[in-house]
Amino acid sequence: MSQNDFLVRTKSQSHQERCRAILEKHPEIAKLIGCNPYTFLILLFILLFQGSIAALLGCLTFSYWWLSLILAYTIGAVANHCLYIIIHEAAHNLIFKNRLLNRLCLMLPDLVSTFPGGGIGFATFHLKHHSNLGEYEMDADLAMYWEARLVKNIWWRKALWLLFFPIFQTQRTFRIKKVRLWHPWMFFSVAVILAVDAMILFFLGFNALLYLFISTFFGLGLHPLGARWIQEHYTLDPNQETYSYYGILNKVALNMGYHNEHHDFPSVPWNRLPKVKEIAPEFYDNLKSYSSWTKLLFQFIFNPEYSLYSRVRRVAPQNII
Repeated sequence: MSQNDFLVRTKSQSHQERCRAILEKHPEIAKLIGCNPYTFLILLFILLFQGSIAALLGCLTFSYWWLSLILAYTIGAVANHCLYIIIHEAAHNLIFKNRLLNRLCLMLPDLVSTFPGGGIGFATFHLKHHSNLGEYEMDADLAMYWEARLVKNIWWRKALWLLFFPIFQTQRTFRIKKVRLWHPWMFFSVAVILAVDAMILFFLGFNALLYLFISTFFGLGLHPLGARWIQEHYTLDPNQETYSYYGILNKVALNMGYHNEHHDFPSVPWNRLPKVKEIAPEFYDNLKSYSSWTKLLFQFIFNPEYSLYSRVRRVAPQNII
């Protein structure tokens, strides 16, 4: 496995080809396409749940900051990770048929994730990830070259990279020149969430804001749930660039582990993704998959074969150097 560049490929994505083949053999899968408005109820529950814990922590003195960290890793990370799955669903317009209501679902999770513009920003770039998977100039899911050179395959650097994953993920967006980030919805989202963060700090105190902020960092980074970022597209096999996870944590991650199924059918909501595999097992059972995010987390950190270059970078044939 090269430690100097990504795995360069000229072949088109396998997802569109597999989608066509599955629909030809199992046309009934098309009936799974649609929305799941009940996802909004999960969103409201988590907002109330996280807000309540933050309020309780706000009643404690500053000396209990350590309790905020413990609760953030054990409880808050699970909740805020789920919120980002809901943001993902809204980005694909899979919660409501109305696009305006889906935009609302992009913004509401930021109220307790504390990251201004997080939902709107994710949605802005995520659809490009699907249509331009692995293309360096268009897919913000691919690490920057300087980022990969900095981390290399050194275990403690990979651990720190995962810990600060939200920051690394955010800075990649600046290389995507053909996507407009700063639009009215983004400005509105940033203004609202900054105001909410200030109110949390003023009315509930430091412990409350710390809990919510660190919950997002852990939920998206150095945590078993954060191993999802490795599971989805990091690979040691150049013939497979997308992987699924079929473990128990799908229960709290809204089936986001079904990632091959999602890339094949991005218009199928989270609750129906297992049905895709159930209907067409012959297309998925032969693909490599994972059963433990925790095990994968340790494998990625301590296996020197893994680096940030363990990804497929897709280029046109004439662009190969």
